[in-house]
Amino acid sequence: MASFRPKYITFDCYGTLTFFQMAEAARDLYGSRIDEPRMQEFIKNFAAYRLDEILGDWKPYADVIHNALERACKRNAVAFSPDDAKMVYERVPTWGPHADVPAGLAKVAKEIPLVILSNAMNAQIMSNVEKLGAPFHAVYTAEQAQAYKPRFKAFEYMLDMLGCGPEDILHCSSSFRYDLMSAHDLGIKNKVWVNRAHEPANPYYGYTEIANISGLPGVVGL
Repeated sequence: MASFRPKYITFDCYGTLTFFQMAEAARDLYGSRIDEPRMQEFIKNFAAYRLDEILGDWKPYADVIHNALERACKRNAVAFSPDDAKMVYERVPTWGPHADVPAGLAKVAKEIPLVILSNAMNAQIMSNVEKLGAPFHAVYTAEQAQAYKPRFKAFEYMLDMLGCGPEDILHCSSSFRYDLMSAHDLGIKNKVWVNRAHEPANPYYGYTEIANISGLPGVVGL
């Protein structure tokens, strides 16, 4: 892939670029109430319910968090409060990047336009993007697309807005379930998996693996 120079490099934001801290939020809320084995199960359930909540029609991300947290609490016999969900949602704009992100992005941004496609709300995402330390050509949200990844509609919205096809981009994500599986099915052949250790490798989907964003310039020959 080093010889491929895309028109755009498109990114997942939360988890790939921004340090995604839902597990930390859950620990802050419930860590004093349940032991560590149950806490690990709670975090796993909370993540699974968030994915389930976004697979249908679009709804505000605050509702996604509220519903997923309530379902995780019910499954784990923990008392749920709407204030807990509000706290988690309001933390999202405060999250900053993984340490490797700013330098890696800045190097690539000098040569290739960068784009974000995020399962985000318009009112939250720019606070996170401003912390990434590099300029972005465009930032597209699930709110704008009226669909969350992994739904194809989100990716199609981005491609339509960019005026390009799947063959023109390099898509970069740390998640197969949210990004790379859908990208594969949509014909995006050039993909990068950032191995943040929250999902196992899956070579079927065809990608270049990097440990972090410092490896991205080399993928595109920079």
